Amino acid sequence: MKSTATPVTHFIRPALGLLSLALVGAARAQPATADSASAVSISSLVSEITNNNPERRFYQEEIVAAKSGLRIAGRLTDPSVSLDLGQKRLKDSSGANIGDGTVWSVSVSQTFEWPGRLSLRKAIANRQVDLAELGVARFENALSARARTLAFGLYASNVKAAAIREVSDRFSALKETFLARDPAGVTPLLETRVIEASELALQRRATEAELAVQAALIELNLLRGVAVDAPLTVKAPAMSFNALPGSPELLAAAREKNFDYRMRLVELEQQGLSVRLAQNERYPGVTVSPYLSKDNVGDRETIVGLGLSVPLPVTGRTGAAVEVANARRRQAETAVAVALRELDREVITASQAFSTKMAESRRWSPDSVQKFREAAELADRHYRTGAVQIATYVELQNSYLDAVEALLDTQRETLEAGLKIQQLTGLDLNPVEIAP
Repeated sequence: MKSTATPVTHFIRPALGLLSLALVGAARAQPATADSASAVSISSLVSEITNNNPERRFYQEEIVAAKSGLRIAGRLTDPSVSLDLGQKRLKDSSGANIGDGTVWSVSVSQTFEWPGRLSLRKAIANRQVDLAELGVARFENALSARARTLAFGLYASNVKAAAIREVSDRFSALKETFLARDPAGVTPLLETRVIEASELALQRRATEAELAVQAALIELNLLRGVAVDAPLTVKAPAMSFNALPGSPELLAAAREKNFDYRMRLVELEQQGLSVRLAQNERYPGVTVSPYLSKDNVGDRETIVGLGLSVPLPVTGRTGAAVEVANARRRQAETAVAVALRELDREVITASQAFSTKMAESRRWSPDSVQKFREAAELADRHYRTGAVQIATYVELQNSYLDAVEALLDTQRETLEAGLKIQQLTGLDLNPVEIAP
């Protein structure tokens, strides 16, 4: 059921202030059963998730694998040993058997690469290590931002749910009072129906708030690596917002430190090395094979020699490999250009979003939420005495809830924009200060 009251924006302009002051009233609306001593601060929760997240090991093992590949890339291929063993029968021209015996030979083969090939392979493997390390750093940065956003979301959802329960209880008590007495006339009956309808709408609103609490709790517990239904309470944070540097400084920092863009640059460098390696591989490696052969039939014969072998590049495979490597390098160049344009767009968008929310916060009165809560309580007392009309009563109750939601939603959006800027620029700009 939609409320017919005047929109809350006619009373306030949604904005954001210091949460330590602006959420005084909303914080009082939290469940009385919450144990503040067992509540966890957002900073502590972020540290726990960053250190214990099970998915983090996947990226760390990628570094181990890349370093193992680096050790292998700088080595020659293993030598191969071959052994030939056979039986020899020697006959003269008349066919008479002169003698029988065993003949055998053994050889060791080792392939030597063209000069510079091993160093190129090692350089490519080094870039793979760099990519793995950047991947870990990017994951940890994104994990920290996500954990901080979820932690605040869990706190905000609890505050919303508590405020909705407070107003819902107020409507329930009022409805019970009306039902306990015999309504005289149409007006009391209609007012009772308005209260009942508002209570039903609030019950749905409370259910949605509780579902939001459970969703944030489950995702946080998954990031922590604990049971999904493990209890968790987040302390009320105090947040303040700092001004950002100008767009040129942010763009320059993003081009230098953004993880995704740096990974594209490393991939481009790696593809350049792959082109050089493909060109080097047009020159064949040389396989050296020292061998020893023994023949004990008739006269004893021993042969010691050295064999050399090279592949003949007659199939055109090496030329095709160079073309493929050049195509991959051109793809990497395109990916870098696209990533740069996308990075600039995201930095400017996030910066403008953060600045807009900052401007709204300066128009917000620090005690607006508390004033609406007090007005809702005052309307409840005076409505029971007949001094306040039903429309005013319902409007003030809804305005209190709308104010809490507007404040927390704007707070969350500002936090997300600030953390997004930090992710994009790689700088510890600290646009959002959070203290327990």
